Amino acid sequence: MSGPAAGTAVAATTTDVVCLGESMVTFLPSQPGRLADVPSFGRGIGGAESNVACALAAAGHRAAWVGRVGADGFGDHLVETIASYGVDTSAVRRDPFRPTGIYFRTATDRGTDTHEVAYYRAGSAASAMSPANVPYEELFAGRILHLSGITAALSDDCLALLRELTAARPGRPLVSFDVNHRPHLWRGGGASVLLELARRADLVFVGEDEAEEAWGIVGAEAIRAAVPEPSVLVVKRGSAGATVFASGLRPGPRSSIAGGAECGGAEDAATAATGPDTVTHVPALHVDVVAAVGAGDAFAAGFLSATLRGLPVRDRVRHGHLMAAAVLTVPGDLTEPPARDHADRLVALGDDAWGTLRLGPGWTAADRASEEVRTP
Repeated sequence: MSGPAAGTAVAATTTDVVCLGESMVTFLPSQPGRLADVPSFGRGIGGAESNVACALAAAGHRAAWVGRVGADGFGDHLVETIASYGVDTSAVRRDPFRPTGIYFRTATDRGTDTHEVAYYRAGSAASAMSPANVPYEELFAGRILHLSGITAALSDDCLALLRELTAARPGRPLVSFDVNHRPHLWRGGGASVLLELARRADLVFVGEDEAEEAWGIVGAEAIRAAVPEPSVLVVKRGSAGATVFASGLRPGPRSSIAGGAECGGAEDAATAATGPDTVTHVPALHVDVVAAVGAGDAFAAGFLSATLRGLPVRDRVRHGHLMAAAVLTVPGDLTEPPARDHADRLVALGDDAWGTLRLGPGWTAADRASEEVRTP
C-alpha cells in the first residue's frame, strides 16, 4: 500500500493524540564531562514524538505512539517503557532486519559548545518507515496527529511518509507539526523541507532560534509571514516566552480544534485559516533548571493537552510552560506532569503572580507546592 486509501476518514475517534516518530534508547551520563571521560551511563528513552505521547498520557489523555523498532532487547525496552506511561503502543511495528536506534549524550545543555551527542541510528528500524508500511487506520484514529521534522530527516522514505500525512484530504485529523530542526541529521535541503511541511500543517511549533538557523528568519512576525497557512503558529522564544498567531477560521477540510473550539471528535467539515491573526504573547516562567532536555516536547504536550480541553490560547501556552518546567527540573526527558487541578490553579493566576512564580525540583507534587513554588 502506498499512502492512505482514497477517502480515508476517521469514523470513530477513540484516541486523543497519535504521535508518529522514532524513539531510541538513550544513555545518560553518570557524571558531567566529555563522553570520552564518562565512566558509565544509565539507560533511558528518548524521542520527540514518544515524549509527547508519554506526557499526554500521564496528563490523563488517550495517547498512542506509532513507530518502528528492531526485534531486539532495546526495542522491547522502548515499547514496554512507553506503554508504562499509559500510551497505546499496539500499532508499533517490529523490524526483524534493522536495529533499534540508540544514542549517548553528555549532561550539559544542548545549546552549549560542550554538549556532545553520539547517535547510532543510521539504518535503524525507524528509518525504514514509509508510505507502504505504516498503519494508516491507526494514524488517522485520533483527534490530533502529531509529527516532527526529525522523522523527515531520517530517510527519503520517511520524508515521503511525512508528505503523505500532511497532504490535505477530507477527514484528515488536525496535524500538529514540531519543526525540531536537527542540522546534523540532514544531508542537505532540510531547511526547505521543514518549511514545506510546516506550511502543510494545522498547528505548528517552532523555536525562534531554529527558524533563524534553518530559514534565516528573525522575529516572530517574520516567521508568521513565512508560514501563513497553519491556523495556529506557536513561536517559542526561550526565556522570553512564546508568541501564538491564531487565525480566523471558516468551514473547510481541517479541524476546528485548531482555533479554540472544544474538540469533541473527528469532523468532516472543519477549518482552514482565514482572516487576521489574533496574536497572544505569554511570558515564560522562572525555572531552576536541572537539565534542558525534553522541554520542547513537554511544552508541545502541555499546549496540545489544553487544546484538547478547548482552553483559551493564553491558557494553552501557560500549560505548555508548566509542562516544560516539570521536565526542566528533572535530569531526563520525561517526568510526572503536575496534577491537572494544580496546573489549572497556576494557569489561572493573574499576570503579576504568574510573572513572579519560580519553580524548582519537586514542584509538581501538589502537597509540596507551597514549598517549591515561591517568589524570587
